[in-house]
Amino acid sequence: MTELGLPKQILACLFDLDGVITKTAVVHAAAWKRTFDDFLRGRDGDGFRPFDDADDYAAYVDGLPRADGVRTFLASRGIELPEGTPDDPPDRATVHGLGNRKNALLLDMIRTDGVEAYESTLRYIEAVRAHGLRTAVVSSSANCRDVLRSVGAESLFDVRIDGVVARERRLPGKPRPDTFLAAAEDLGVEPSEAAVFEDALAGMDAGRSGHFGYVVGVDRVGQSAALRAHGADIVVRDLAELGDLA
Repeated sequence: MTELGLPKQILACLFDLDGVITKTAVVHAAAWKRTFDDFLRGRDGDGFRPFDDADDYAAYVDGLPRADGVRTFLASRGIELPEGTPDDPPDRATVHGLGNRKNALLLDMIRTDGVEAYESTLRYIEAVRAHGLRTAVVSSSANCRDVLRSVGAESLFDVRIDGVVARERRLPGKPRPDTFLAAAEDLGVEPSEAAVFEDALAGMDAGRSGHFGYVVGVDRVGQSAALRAHGADIVVRDLAELGDLA
């Protein structure tokens, strides 16, 4: 399957959404920064240490389910909050409240500025499907379906495992491999027959621990070495670098 840059045994491709299919990773990072900076300023005053939308984002929240991202980042600062409930309002100082604040900001940014897809990724997925491979989108986002629809890409996937589906099935999120494993199972392939496409370190960890046949790290922010260290078999800056048909 040299045209696609994939090993011969690969029968299915599992794609992350943010940063791989759509240019929304930077929007997520900005929404997290506003959320955490507002919280930290209110807690510590104007001398607070801001959330770094590059290093902190990559290390603590990128690719994780929303509540896990809140817990992980706050733990890095020695902060623990009550869990609250998924229905907590965005101004409540709980794990779910902060997560809902971030989501409200994200949706507002998307409504204001729209969503763009990486056209090279869409072309690559079309080529994958033309070669008879099955496809899935695997994302921790609860907004995955709406985002795919907004860029006209929903029909490119046979299976969708997102934040909504994960909650319904009680699947732990990345860095655990469960959502990717569920996508492979729904597509009727073994993990060794599936390739994972991810830009997040948590996604690399999921691909490695799930024993998938090929793990492609997509480096949008200059973290090639970290992607390899976390399990990427190959790192590309763009899926146009894979094969002849992308």
